[in-house]
Parts: sequence; structure tokens; C-alpha cells
Amino acid sequence: MSEEDLTQTIFVKVFTKLDQYSGAVPLEHWVSRIAVNTCLNALQAEKIRPELRWADLTEEEEHVIQTLDTTSGELEPGQSLAARDLTDKLLECLKPNDRLLVNLLHVEGHSVEEVKQITGWNISMIKVRAFRARKRMRKHMETLMKETTP
Repeated sequence: MSEEDLTQTIFVKVFTKLDQYSGAVPLEHWVSRIAVNTCLNALQAEKIRPELRWADLTEEEEHVIQTLDTTSGELEPGQSLAARDLTDKLLECLKPNDRLLVNLLHVEGHSVEEVKQITGWNISMIKVRAFRARKRMRKHMETLMKETTP
């Protein structure tokens, strides 16, 4: 959640809970308590489901996204390192088991049967988790690409 969204959420909470203010403590203390709790809840949610933002990217990674958005061709050789860093950031948005699965299948190139032997998971679970993990990564990438267009 961006800082602006968090600020708006705090203002809405203060406004909607104004009838709960008893006057026993100064208004500033009451408002700051709502703000602290809202921020702590947002941080906890961020740990559970991290979000990748455009501001988190380096200039090279931004250029890779812009290139991917405008062309369907291959990346330039100099952009491959930035593309790898971007992939790592997208993988960080996944839960550890999903990240392991995507690494085994798509980075290391193991087959589904090999992943089954490594993890002990059944084949249908591997396929479903991989599908959902790729979908989450795609969603994060699409969000970043939307930020590039004015």
C-alpha cells in the first residue's frame, strides 16, 4: 500500500470512528494511535503478501520493462542481468514454497517428475501451485507495466 493510500485510510478511519472518541485523552493521542495501528496492520499485510512497486526498480530494470512493453523481440545482451534482477524481485513476491517451485521448474529446468522427487509433493499439487505462482508473478509484472504508461 502506498503512503498516500495509507494516509487516506487513516483519515477515513478517524472520520468513521469519530463517534468513538471519548475525550478522555487528547485528540492527537487518539488519532496517532489509529495511525500507528493502521500502519502496523499494513506492514503485517506487506510481510504476508509483498508488493513490488515501480520505485523499487533500478533504471536498468525499468528499461527492461519498457522494452518488454513496446517490443516482442529479444532483449539486448546488456539487459539480461537487469532482467535477471527483475525476475528475482518478482520471485520475492511469492511465498517460499512457490518460489522454490518456480525456481526448480523454470530456472533450473527440472521436470515435474523431478520436482515431485525433490519436494515429495504430488504432481497435481505441483502443477496447480506452479500455475498460481506464475499467475501472481504475471499480475505483479502487469502492475509494473501499467505504471510505465502515462
